[in-house]
Amino acid sequence: MNDYGVSYDDVVAAAARIAGRVHRTPVLTCGALDRRAGRQLFLKCENLQKVGAFKFRGATNALLQRTDTRPVVTHSSGNHAQAVALAARQTGREAHIVMPTSAPAVKRAAVEGYGARVIECAPTLEARETTAARVIEEVGGFLLPPYDHAHIIAGAGTAALELLADAGPLDAIIAPIGGGGLMAGTCIATRGASPRTRLFAAEPTLADDAWRSMRDGALQPPGPPATVADGLLTGLGELNWPIVRDYVEAVLLVDDEAILSAMRSIWERAKIVVEASGAVGVAAALAHPDLLGDAQRVGVILSGGNVDLDALPWVG
Repeated sequence: MNDYGVSYDDVVAAAARIAGRVHRTPVLTCGALDRRAGRQLFLKCENLQKVGAFKFRGATNALLQRTDTRPVVTHSSGNHAQAVALAARQTGREAHIVMPTSAPAVKRAAVEGYGARVIECAPTLEARETTAARVIEEVGGFLLPPYDHAHIIAGAGTAALELLADAGPLDAIIAPIGGGGLMAGTCIATRGASPRTRLFAAEPTLADDAWRSMRDGALQPPGPPATVADGLLTGLGELNWPIVRDYVEAVLLVDDEAILSAMRSIWERAKIVVEASGAVGVAAALAHPDLLGDAQRVGVILSGGNVDLDALPWVG
């Protein structure tokens, strides 16, 4: 075990543990996106994962390591909520999910469809955490955080292991960053499997706490986020921060216009459905060719594909 609390061996063990329970999602390419980016992009399609997001990896890894059947409680705007709901059902336990009132209706409906109980709260991190604490006391459950947890990080890192195995040698990998579970897991997995691969985080300009933390060399609190990338609204986790600080070369900021443009391009040209948060990595690859430098083979993790089809951002 290293000083980060999560090791490469933990990611490898997680991959073996969740095999057969999660999808090994495809790695796709798209010539039109490659031409726009000026390099070859290898898209790791976690939008095609169970529950439509990479989050199912971490939730499954975490719950499979518990020997009790106490209820699980978490707070999430949607993708982690769905992941915990399904993983709880598959491991035979109750799930109680605290969701902000701002969470997309399609994500709440999916959580309830997996049999979980949804408890609404105000759309702030403080409200999420205090409500979750109250629910834990009420039901005698335990908290499974959405990103700041060693088992969640290790599970998330399995996506990068698959990407590297299926795409071959990569010059760089870009993953979106919100709480940092996916980015931290990607860092641990990549440093163990392909140490020379450069690592970049992609973050909305309107939720830039990871960028500010890297700039200042210390973990910074999130501001009031207002980005269309609703899956990236949470602040960078304390367990994830040292990993991101030490392994990520740069945080690539992209504004909402660029995110929505990338999202639409992926739909139109790659023919796959991604949500705004899932498109942030592609947006960063298109917006920051200078920072990617001579990296020609670049993996991009499409983190999720849960979209409210009744509220598409380019229809109005």
